[in-house]
Amino acid sequence: MSASTPTSNPLDQAAYPVKNKALLTLAVMGATIIQILDSTIANVAIPHMQTSLGATMDTITWVLTSYIVASAVAMPITGWLADRIGSRNLFLGAVAGFILASMLCGIATSLTEMVAFRVFQGVCAAFIGPLSQTIMLDINKPSEAPRAMSIWGMGIMIAPILGPMIGGWLTENYNWRWVFYINLPIGIPTLALLWWLLPSRPINRRELDRFGFAMLAIGLATLQLLLDRGQQEDWLQSWEIIIELLVVVAALWMFAMHQMTTNRPMFERLLVTDRNFFISLNMMLLVGMMMFGIFALLPPMLQNLYGYSVYDTGILLAPRGVGIVLAMFIAAKVGGKVDPRILIFAGFLMTAASMWIMTSWSLNMDWHLIVYTGLFQGFGMGFVFIPLNGVAFSTLPMRLRTDGSSLLYLFRSLGGSFGISIMTTMLARNMQTSHEDLASHVTSSSMSAIDPASADRLGGIGEAALHMMNLEINRQAAMIAYLDDFQLMMILLIVISPLIFFLKPGTTAPGQQPVMAD
Repeated sequence: MSASTPTSNPLDQAAYPVKNKALLTLAVMGATIIQILDSTIANVAIPHMQTSLGATMDTITWVLTSYIVASAVAMPITGWLADRIGSRNLFLGAVAGFILASMLCGIATSLTEMVAFRVFQGVCAAFIGPLSQTIMLDINKPSEAPRAMSIWGMGIMIAPILGPMIGGWLTENYNWRWVFYINLPIGIPTLALLWWLLPSRPINRRELDRFGFAMLAIGLATLQLLLDRGQQEDWLQSWEIIIELLVVVAALWMFAMHQMTTNRPMFERLLVTDRNFFISLNMMLLVGMMMFGIFALLPPMLQNLYGYSVYDTGILLAPRGVGIVLAMFIAAKVGGKVDPRILIFAGFLMTAASMWIMTSWSLNMDWHLIVYTGLFQGFGMGFVFIPLNGVAFSTLPMRLRTDGSSLLYLFRSLGGSFGISIMTTMLARNMQTSHEDLASHVTSSSMSAIDPASADRLGGIGEAALHMMNLEINRQAAMIAYLDDFQLMMILLIVISPLIFFLKPGTTAPGQQPVMAD
């Protein structure tokens, strides 16, 4: 059967056609990029904030934690709020609130103010991500969905890479407050364009499952706290972490049981029973783990072990963004002609191959291998993200797009939290183990210049020699720990990737236009 062209297919129409689609796309992407940037841009400014706000090393982390927890709690009600007050009103309010919160964060004079404003900012950010994806799908024809998702995906995937580089440059050349002020010159014109062009879905005043939302909010907020503080508190060696784990299990269990038994669940059961969407949720969890896990490992590795500055580190990580853009462009072009499962599987294999290359990194290599590996890895990630989003929505009715987007976004964020926690925990523990193993080989027979056992008899010279030996052992142990983390991510990718072939390609939900042209 010959392929149908968009002009001959009466179903190939945008759900909400708009004039000046290019300008609206630019505005939606502007809002999306500033929201994603703020998830990583503030990280490099934390030491400067600590001094300015008079905070301790333990309390300053709440600047990051408060944002993450607030986003996780608010994100699941995106679909309900969009139906209740209108998707246009919610998106405009979220963007306006995010801009206001950014300004307030920039003028904060105490840690209490900063945390309160970051909570406000996190709540607004929770709505921007899922709604931006829904808008991009709504204003484009189904045949143009792969291209629309590639544009949206570029912002989602590249912004976390650029965040630390932009944040480091602003902090070094201006002030830490500019990591928040930078949102204003982008956000204000964006808000004006959205006010002018943004359409709205019909209002549907459905009731909120209050008990379900309460249980889910408690479970997600406590889970984010557990993941954020676990390594600091030594996980199950701390009563705080044990109590948080029990609360997470109890709250999420009650939420799951309630959803299966209530007549008006918070999320329609089709979101769980639809095979494509359910598998895509789990794949998005893995994508979040890989993406944010590698972003958590590489900046400190490049700065602490290789001695690169914050700005140079950002430059070295930028080729990942180039690879993502190239892959997404290709994926959008071939999206309707190639089985998306093949693209996703190839993307996972390329990402796993890049991890395998990274397991051979050494302390004496130059920047070339970092750049080439990053380009290849970004290429693999780009091939995963766009086809996976397309397959996830291909079998869902259009009315579930906003709820589906919020869940996909939530699972990607949770995957990021899992990835950061797992990788940093494994890094710390492998570093300790490797340090012990390496130190056990430092003996008089392995050291020709000095006997470690009698170095203390040499006074200051002996102490300096022991100190230098310990520093080198720390460097080598850290490198081994990083390589072990890369190997773990490679294994996870290889083990999980075959699940892709349980997806059903080329199917369409009842009452919905095809997501990709046949």
